[in-house]
Amino acid sequence: MKLLDLRSSLCFFAAAAICLPTVLAQTLPLPPMVRQATPQKVVQEHLAAFSSCDWKRLMQQFPENVEFFAPQGVTVRGRKALGEMFAKVVKPPSEGGTCGLKITPEHIFVVGNVINVQWRADAPFLAEPYRGADAYETKDGLMAAQVTTFDATQLKMKH
Repeated sequence: MKLLDLRSSLCFFAAAAICLPTVLAQTLPLPPMVRQATPQKVVQEHLAAFSSCDWKRLMQQFPENVEFFAPQGVTVRGRKALGEMFAKVVKPPSEGGTCGLKITPEHIFVVGNVINVQWRADAPFLAEPYRGADAYETKDGLMAAQVTTFDATQLKMKH
């Protein structure tokens, strides 16, 4: 898949912001893993699942030994712990989540199996767009590690 095609696909999928009910995300067991054919497809699926608040789809792409690196030295290790984290993320803002964010890639840079994405997040509840960057390290069709600059406390919400 060409990078331009990836950007178009990511923008299309990011437009679908449909939230799972909170109770559903918290009570489901971890779904089986689903491998993707290329690193680009792993990232495309991740961004689509994130933008649609689909906890099951998010968790299908993480192996047991996944590591997630966030600002302030926060590290989430393991599929179960990451599942708990993402169960909170897919909640609506009124419940402390970020469901409803539309992620639009602004620049993509591929290095081997690592897809680096600078992105913009927009949502009806934001006073202004939020910009960030992620590095997605893929292995064997799954998301082995993610490094993100995203800090939900920095979102400027409408009042």
